[in-house]
Amino acid sequence: MDLKKKFLSFLTEIRENTSKSPEDDIPSEVDWSVNTSLAKFKEHSLEYAQDPRVDQEAIANINSQFYNDDQFDVVEYNLQRFSEKLELSTIEKERGIYATQLKAVSRRVSELVLENHPAYQTELQRVMELQQCLESASEICFKGRRHLHRARRGFTSSSLGLLANYRKRQQLATLLKSLHTIKTLQRTDVRLRELLEEEDYPGAIQLCLECHKAASTYRHYTCISELSSKLQDTLYMIDESMDVALSKTCNHFDEDYYFRIQTAYRLMGKTQAAIDQLHMHFISSVQNTSFTKVLGYVELCSGVGDGSFQKRQYTDLCKCIKPEVFMPCLIDLCKALWEVLNSYYKTINWHQQHDKDGYAEPVEGDGGTVLNQDYIHQKLEQGLSKIWSDVQQKVKVYLLSTDLSHFKYDEFIQVLGIVNRLIEIGDEFCGSKSEGLEESIRKQSINYFRSYHRARMDELRMFLENEGWELCPVKSGFTILMLQEFRFMRQLGYSSAENGHEDDAGGKSGQFGEKTEFLKKYSSSGSPFDFQPDDDEGEDVLEVNGFGEERNDRRMVSNDTDSDDDIPDELKQDFIDERTGEQPQKKCLTSRRRNYRNVGKQPPIITNTTLNVCRLFGKYIQMMMVLQPIAFDVIICLTKLFDYYLYTVYTFFAAEADASSTNDVLLGSKLRTTLKRIRENVFLEDDQLHQQVQSESLTSSAPVALGDDRCDKVAHPHISPAVDLDQSNGLFGLASRIVATESLMFLTEQFKLLQNKLENAIPVAKKPFLQQFYSQTLSTAVELRRPVYRSVATRLIEVEHFVQMMSGVKWDVKEIMSQHSSYVDALLQELQQFNHRLDTVAKSVPVPTAVRHALWEHVIRVINTIFVDGFSTAKKCTNEGRALMQLDFQQFLIKLEKLTDLRPIPGREFVETYVKAYYLPETQLESWIADHKEYSSRQLMGLVQCIGHISKKMRQKLITTIEDVDKVKR
Repeated sequence: MDLKKKFLSFLTEIRENTSKSPEDDIPSEVDWSVNTSLAKFKEHSLEYAQDPRVDQEAIANINSQFYNDDQFDVVEYNLQRFSEKLELSTIEKERGIYATQLKAVSRRVSELVLENHPAYQTELQRVMELQQCLESASEICFKGRRHLHRARRGFTSSSLGLLANYRKRQQLATLLKSLHTIKTLQRTDVRLRELLEEEDYPGAIQLCLECHKAASTYRHYTCISELSSKLQDTLYMIDESMDVALSKTCNHFDEDYYFRIQTAYRLMGKTQAAIDQLHMHFISSVQNTSFTKVLGYVELCSGVGDGSFQKRQYTDLCKCIKPEVFMPCLIDLCKALWEVLNSYYKTINWHQQHDKDGYAEPVEGDGGTVLNQDYIHQKLEQGLSKIWSDVQQKVKVYLLSTDLSHFKYDEFIQVLGIVNRLIEIGDEFCGSKSEGLEESIRKQSINYFRSYHRARMDELRMFLENEGWELCPVKSGFTILMLQEFRFMRQLGYSSAENGHEDDAGGKSGQFGEKTEFLKKYSSSGSPFDFQPDDDEGEDVLEVNGFGEERNDRRMVSNDTDSDDDIPDELKQDFIDERTGEQPQKKCLTSRRRNYRNVGKQPPIITNTTLNVCRLFGKYIQMMMVLQPIAFDVIICLTKLFDYYLYTVYTFFAAEADASSTNDVLLGSKLRTTLKRIRENVFLEDDQLHQQVQSESLTSSAPVALGDDRCDKVAHPHISPAVDLDQSNGLFGLASRIVATESLMFLTEQFKLLQNKLENAIPVAKKPFLQQFYSQTLSTAVELRRPVYRSVATRLIEVEHFVQMMSGVKWDVKEIMSQHSSYVDALLQELQQFNHRLDTVAKSVPVPTAVRHALWEHVIRVINTIFVDGFSTAKKCTNEGRALMQLDFQQFLIKLEKLTDLRPIPGREFVETYVKAYYLPETQLESWIADHKEYSSRQLMGLVQCIGHISKKMRQKLITTIEDVDKVKR
């Protein structure tokens, strides 16, 4: 647009200048000046052309754009150079410059043409010669083609054409085969992906290797080189997929699946690398599995699922577990880790089985070709301890992160059972003793059992202080093994019929030493931690009919219950439950038969507290089984339960007899030693109790060992006000005394039943303690009957009253009497009342024969003492009086044998020997007094004072001897 404006302005200016001239035929000043300029330019051109240097300079000044760019527009270029106001002089000047340059260029070209003209002529001559040669060749070719055409028509058209076509066909067939192969190779990627999705790794690798071999054959094709690179990438992808698949076998081992993976690695020649990688996957699986399980429960408890807990360490996660989910989390954790261990065990078995079949891949070694199985076997064996160490560490951290001291007994026992089962699995898995788990469970057990035992001792004290010592009705033949707390022993096949003896030759059973092959038992399905509710017949120990009906049932059943002849046929046969349609289990039928046999037996005499102590026995023994590291400490605490019960019975019902003058006779040396030991080791005095309360308030958080006195000692119990031991109508609480004493005897028998079990649970070095407990404590418990029932006898009969009656009898009669004294009838009447009261007591509380005999023994001994005391009050006595004494005692014995079936009558020698001493000569009296220390000094003094056939000097000597003997007794 600007060029147009410039050009139009230029034309307008020329037109204006032209219009100023009035005459058309007269040249204008402008035309004259132009012609003048042209003339001058020609003159200058001629002058400039004659100088070569000028031409060279003109050529050098040519703008390079004129010849460098073919599309260059000279006109536009020059128009753009001019200003908007064009002047003719400027244009003429530029035109002159361009004309000079053009002439210089033309002259130079002409010179070059002239210089190269000889060469041109020479080259043109060669071209002409070449043209002649080509014409000759063309003629020869024409003649040859004419002859060949003639020959083809006559000979080669039919024969050589066939050969050419056949060769072409072969080439095309080869090409077609190659194209099909290339097409197949191009479509291999799809098939490889299908095989990978089907997890057919051997097929994928086999296909990939075949394709790689085919690609090497056709590598001269351009497309195949790209395919080879792609196949190599696919092979890497298969290797990664196989590694992922190999990691899956760590949690769920499948033999066929693992076989395919190992076959694939064998095809790739990487069996050793696969084992190394498998070992790393198992270690990672332990870490990831434990972390995932605990993380799930932590997020469940917190209600937060934003992933904030995933960045925490495993130890911190375990501390976030709340007590209410501790047990299910522990079970799930052990189940998950069990799957890892079981998979590793199956992996080892798989390699051992296939190594026998020669499946291993040959590998070149230093000594030649060796089998790969040695390396695999060694690697797998080394991994056993490593994997178990990681499993053990994870469970240990989880256990120690929570305080289990506040758990319920059943929950804690379940925790111990799980951990002990895991320890057994570790022993079976790699022969490890699991010191880490043992230590962790020992710490938790000490902490838990300390508080548990102290709480049970306080609970026992509370039971004893509120115990009314009334009979707890249980079934005939009841033993502690029937309690629910002893169901674990029934499951181990231990019953009361064994009488506490085991077949030691058969080895230990159950948790006392028998090993369960968990890896074989749960190899195909399930896990050792699939805890199902106990399918037990339950606890059926209480007698609902009462004591009276039980006794009637016993009368109806034969005493011989060892065989099944007395069991009705309907109890022997299986029956079908109408509600479920299923047959009962064998153990239920056995329980029915056992209960039927026990109908004729005397039910044991126990109290509610006794039953509670028996339950504690079961819990302690079960805890002892699962707490092997502290089994001996548990046994110590178990014996303290018995000690506490024994000493409480002594304190409540025998302390008054202990304070009597016949204490040395009532309490044997063993029993006295046992009571002293219990008092010092089990009970706290008042000042010690106050110190313990202060100490516990200051050190409540500090751990205390099980053997610490502060943990074991408890306060003395106090008898319940509801227990009345002072009423004569009830024989001074005889029913309560019988229940208390006989319940202690029952505990003693049950303790004896468990002796072998307890001995098998502790180390050999600790067995002397248990043996000492059985020989000293249990064996002397039966002696406690004497002071307990002695209290009844001494309070039942008013000794002083009858001695006073006997002192009024005249023993210095002159003739032999045929009638016994009246005090004998009074004594017999007292015994008849006692027998009647005893029968009354027997209606509410069963009185065993041993108890009845013990009571009669003590009553008779008291009456014997009355006889001797009464005889010793005689001031004067004749031989006829001695005969009356013998008559009274013999009459008493005759009547007594009708009241009791106790034979022989106890203590009759005590009275008869005393009466016969009156007849001893003076020389034998002194030795007799020294030998018979069972008589009191008052009785001996009365004897010496009453004898009339000794001298005064001898009487004084005998008195002195009696006083010396009395001093020795004191």
